[in-house]
Amino acid sequence: MKRVINTVKNQALTRLFLEFYGKLASGGALLVICATISMILANSGMANAWLHFWQIQLDPYLPGLHAHSITHWINDGLMTIFFLLVGLEIERELLTGELSDRRTAMLPVIAAIGGMLFPALIYFAINANHSELWRGAGIPTATDIAFAMAIMSALGNRVPASLKVFLTALAMIDDLGAILVIAIFYGQGVQWLWLSAALGVLGFLLICKRSGIKTLWLYLPVGVLLWYCMMQSGIHATITGVLLAFAIPFGKKEEDASPSAYLMDKLHEPVAWIILPLFALANTAIPMHSGIFNTLTGTLPLGIAAGLILGKPLGIYLASVLSVKIKAAQLPTGVSFSHIWGAGMLGGIGFTMAIFVSNLAFSDTASVELSKVAVLCGSVVAAVAGYVFLRVAGKE
Repeated sequence: MKRVINTVKNQALTRLFLEFYGKLASGGALLVICATISMILANSGMANAWLHFWQIQLDPYLPGLHAHSITHWINDGLMTIFFLLVGLEIERELLTGELSDRRTAMLPVIAAIGGMLFPALIYFAINANHSELWRGAGIPTATDIAFAMAIMSALGNRVPASLKVFLTALAMIDDLGAILVIAIFYGQGVQWLWLSAALGVLGFLLICKRSGIKTLWLYLPVGVLLWYCMMQSGIHATITGVLLAFAIPFGKKEEDASPSAYLMDKLHEPVAWIILPLFALANTAIPMHSGIFNTLTGTLPLGIAAGLILGKPLGIYLASVLSVKIKAAQLPTGVSFSHIWGAGMLGGIGFTMAIFVSNLAFSDTASVELSKVAVLCGSVVAAVAGYVFLRVAGKE
């Protein structure tokens, strides 16, 4: 994908980015609807049936795999496909897209790093005296790319197109960072034999890629085996999606009918219209009893909300300013630092990734539910504030 250069008067996004952006934006709107429906049902006369449905145990009857709830299989199984798509998109951006040019890539890369560090630091500062809550520091570090793009879409031409490219690239790098955080900090004790088996399977796939084998009917079934080994290894199984993405052959030219490009095209709609909506329905089925509101002033929810609302824009903005000042990066054409601040505010929309990490950070139901409520509250504030700020700021 060619570099996208935007001016105030006459520029457009590339076809590939425009397709990706449009699907993310429409998918983000559906996520809002699903989350709203699930929360309403979880607090209605149908609450018991709705909550029970997601806890129904499904047994795959496969060696080493135990019965788990529907929610668990969505989070550990179907979300692997979501991470596969994220990995494929990141690979494309690194090889042929916005991240393939070093100077263009450095701004979203550095901004994403700042946008992950500051929320974690703010969370730690608020929870410094509660070591049992430190595992929640990863919750406010990730950006929900679909929701952020949905807000950007609603702003239309009030913001420069190059800002949309910046935020998309930032959110992709942010997701990659979140994946690394999950792999490093949220495993359940490494089973070295199974991890060695997983690395062996991955090595086989990489050899096949290097040998020029392009049939997906090899990579996908072996990818399932990789997922199984990773599931047993203690490292979160969804990491398989990203590993598999980088093992699937990619064509550097847009016209190449590579397995990676084909798979991206086929996965966009199932992920946007089935997998992420199911994730939203399952993970926002939160009963909002009166007691949960009384605990929203605790350090756990405050750390998450402050990380999303304050940490994200501060980290993204300050890292961007520093990188430009020391000439490590440059602002995209038509984008000002006020635009960067607004994009940073939208970066505080955590939703999918933040809720996903909430499930991994804590084992007790009360802390998980409280974390999810804090994520929802913080994400709504970040979305509204970012939309209003960028709408007022407009094109400069």
